[in-house]
Amino acid sequence: MSAPDSAGELYSLAAGLRIAFQNADYTTDGVLDLLGDEAHGALGRGEPVPVRRACADSGSLGTLIRLLLLGDTCTRSQVSAALSPVGIDEAIGAGLLDADGAGVCAAVDLRPVDLGSGNRWLFSDLDGTMRRKAITEDHVLGVGHASLSLLRATATNPVGSVLDVGTGCGVQAIHAADFAGHVTATDITDRSLAMTRAGVAINGIDPARVTLSKGAWFGPVGGRQFDLIVANPPFVVGPPEVTHTYRDSGLDLDGASELMCRTAPKFLTEGGNAAMLASWVITDDDWRARISPWIPDTGVDAWVVQRDVADPALYVGTWLRDAGHDPRDPASAELADRWLRHLDRAGVSGIGFGFVFLRRTDEPTDLLAEELGHSFDDPLGPEADDYLRRTAWLRTHDLMSERFCVADGAALERVATLNPDTGWQDVVMRIHRPDGPRWSHEIDTLGQALLAGLRPDGLTLGEITELLSVATGDERIDDDAVENLVEGLIRHGIVLPARWNNDCRETSGHSQQLLRPFI
Repeated sequence: MSAPDSAGELYSLAAGLRIAFQNADYTTDGVLDLLGDEAHGALGRGEPVPVRRACADSGSLGTLIRLLLLGDTCTRSQVSAALSPVGIDEAIGAGLLDADGAGVCAAVDLRPVDLGSGNRWLFSDLDGTMRRKAITEDHVLGVGHASLSLLRATATNPVGSVLDVGTGCGVQAIHAADFAGHVTATDITDRSLAMTRAGVAINGIDPARVTLSKGAWFGPVGGRQFDLIVANPPFVVGPPEVTHTYRDSGLDLDGASELMCRTAPKFLTEGGNAAMLASWVITDDDWRARISPWIPDTGVDAWVVQRDVADPALYVGTWLRDAGHDPRDPASAELADRWLRHLDRAGVSGIGFGFVFLRRTDEPTDLLAEELGHSFDDPLGPEADDYLRRTAWLRTHDLMSERFCVADGAALERVATLNPDTGWQDVVMRIHRPDGPRWSHEIDTLGQALLAGLRPDGLTLGEITELLSVATGDERIDDDAVENLVEGLIRHGIVLPARWNNDCRETSGHSQQLLRPFI
């Protein structure tokens, strides 16, 4: 594995830093145990004083927290003891530390995270949370909410090869090394690749299992194909310019997300998956109409999930503050005005954000785009994998000839409203899934009877439909309507094929833990 090292020779410190951090217990558990819940919460909010108080007289671990998480200047003697066997001059020369008067301070961010399989350490650039810091064009972003959401949305089934497009600090690539035979990570900046190389080294990952390649989008990988593609690309919606490489693609509006959706399937092996973050503009049309042309007409099963929508003013203000801009500053105000005018000219009334899950097939494309604005059980990755497997199952089976069961725990809910004149009136019945995305579907009395008859060792769906026709005296029960109802419930995991349960338990019960970063 090779990569340019504009971030210094950070990787050369990896072995010594690993020893120092293990000796001091500079890990996710060690930091949490020292700080306690109150100070740990303050750390996440960017409030340094409670953290400093908790670190007082706490030896090497306290020094490392102050040095690397708070950005404090510490004495040379404190840092020398905490980083041993890495020397201070060696750390300064490699770009880890800066001299600051008689003491030293961190030149980069280096923190413990738990990506779901135990402690890891990640390098990134200081972001100005704890002390003022200019955000440069090639700034390497650390572990944030977006990257964590992608981690949770990525299934961890063992695979042969993974491609991480736009690796940044390497968080997705290092996570993928836990379940992939080989990981390829790309980025357009030397600095990102150097940070990722250092992260691979400090976490003891065999460098032969990781390839780092410089270049934009899929350019560095040529015609290679991968079992899994993950991408947290620079998807920020704005003018076609680049001020910060971690967020700006140089493509107009949502062009970066469009490029990824159109292109990723070509780089997947047959049956390979992609899990990507994306954003899209919302105009007067349904947001789904914006997304659907991005998905190829053939060869893809796609699940697109919209998690949130921001109005343009909130969106622009959030990203400007993210880059360290003060909205009260005249230059920042002019930038915001120019950005908002660009969105206004394009008729943008909102910006949607969410996930795109793809699986390559040799069949006509199947696309479902839907909103997931309510709370749900994380991680989403196993659910995405199961959704795509259920979609593949639907393609190859005649529903009327199959037997089904209702998923464990599914519940029927009666929703009623109070009419002052007539009292409580039933409005609608819903069937709820209690886990995962917690989907619910409205269902009428005929649908209730249909679901009540589903048994894994019972009648087929067609036979149940015929019995209901006889029982109700309604010969007009439409097979197509029944199939549409059941198909929607299968897609959302509320109804499952009779032979699905064992397979589902084997592949969807991934041991993916909640992630515990320090951000």
